[in-house]
Amino acid sequence: QDLGMESTSLDDVLYRYASFRNLVDPITHDLIISLARYIHCPKPEGDSLGAMEKLCRQLTYHLSPHSQWRRQGIMKRKPQACLKAVLMGKPQDNTVDLSGIPLTLKDLERVRSYLQQSSEHIDTVELCFTELTDDMLLQLLPALCLLPHLTTLSLNGNRLTKAILRDLTETLKDPKKFPSVTWIDLGNNVDIFSLPQPFLVSLKRRCPKQGNLPTILEFGEGQVSDLENQEG
Repeated sequence: QDLGMESTSLDDVLYRYASFRNLVDPITHDLIISLARYIHCPKPEGDSLGAMEKLCRQLTYHLSPHSQWRRQGIMKRKPQACLKAVLMGKPQDNTVDLSGIPLTLKDLERVRSYLQQSSEHIDTVELCFTELTDDMLLQLLPALCLLPHLTTLSLNGNRLTKAILRDLTETLKDPKKFPSVTWIDLGNNVDIFSLPQPFLVSLKRRCPKQGNLPTILEFGEGQVSDLENQEG
């Protein structure tokens, strides 16, 4: 499931699905594929155990709150003090970074108000590891989708489920909403393992100069329309 696959056969993981590309988190996918190869096909020469340990460390680091938070002492500070500090004045470096601060329903109204007041100065919103649920994100969505310069929305490490993908996909179908977004990170949530093709197509339409997104297959326009009709 973490690889976005139905099969649990290691042969399928290694060979049949190795290039599965509409995953929510291709970095995790590639690391697990590499780890599976070491387990399935151990190399007699060299330090294969050391290589596996390295891959495990990379996975742990990638799927955990960023180590910088600990260095900066964010984990030791009171969440409300952190939230208050972020929601004062203009966003630093055009970024609203609430990463690692557990948000409550009461906090959401303050966050939403801040997003609306500072909308012209925001291009990145970090909501990683904030204990967001589907209902909480739905409360923030009207403010988030109207930020004119928002390019990156990080929602990884939360309690979101695949049910939220329907709402996000529908929102992205409207070009007036999320007009500048090129990336929405949904990795390391409850059960979101792959992304709907219409979701990826909508993102790609917002950044044609960027070329190919790393998690999207190349389709002709006719095939894209067929896929969207199937989703409907």
